[in-house]
Amino acid sequence: MIFTATADGFLDLGGRKVRCALGESGVKPAADKREGDLASPAGIWPIRRVLYRPDKGSAPTTALPTAALSPDDGWCDAPDDPAYNRPVKRPYPASAEAMWRDDHLYDLVVVLGHNDDPPIAPMGSCIFLHLARPGYLPTEGCVAVSREDMEELLAAARPGDAVEIAAA
Repeated sequence: MIFTATADGFLDLGGRKVRCALGESGVKPAADKREGDLASPAGIWPIRRVLYRPDKGSAPTTALPTAALSPDDGWCDAPDDPAYNRPVKRPYPASAEAMWRDDHLYDLVVVLGHNDDPPIAPMGSCIFLHLARPGYLPTEGCVAVSREDMEELLAAARPGDAVEIAAA
């Protein structure tokens, strides 16, 4: 199944459209995506795995591979680092986004297969499906939904499924 997020702020959960947030700079072709441009990359991105905060709830109900986050988990977003667009342990000598956040955004995170096979600098890192801010404020390039909608997606998703980010 492909779950499609469109630039007008909706995600198709297999016949039911729900609100979503996308990048502050909108959606751009993946070939034009650059680190830090605040755009969501257009394309079909395979779902790699689900990460969750064990202190905020148990593992989600899903057929997808899951892993618990720990407080020292990070994701390298430094284009000149060998671990670019890869998970790392913090503190890390290069720039790395904290996966264990003070807000709720990464309580449930779906890792999408954008620029990961292999990562090419600076084509963008840390493109996830994660939980939305109140009011569905824009993301830094990810797709974000409510916790309820995330749980529905995870319950329906199977290995081999993907998230599409579409410009229209």
